[in-house]
Amino acid sequence: MAKKSVRNRNAKRQKLVNRLRAKRDKLREDVSNINLSDKERWEAMSKLQDLPRDSSPSRRRNRCKLCGRPRAYNRLTGLCRLHMRKATINGMVPGMHKASW
Repeated sequence: MAKKSVRNRNAKRQKLVNRLRAKRDKLREDVSNINLSDKERWEAMSKLQDLPRDSSPSRRRNRCKLCGRPRAYNRLTGLCRLHMRKATINGMVPGMHKASW
């Protein structure tokens, strides 16, 4: 189980990403727009660099909803492999069952 501080830090990053997503996308668009002058593109790049580092979506980590485990994360369910296995055995995941042959 992940430490509570690590899970809270990741949640804080997620909130920051969501809050600044529109601003970051607009600045990225301005930087790559060839119709703008060099000065405007440079200013957009400067503003983009001034945004907090944690507002970048790549700094966020996918974690298990139940335990916060960062590894072996399943996007479909949002669970790690351990909780996915328990849910599958208990019949909580439709269409999946434990293999036996």
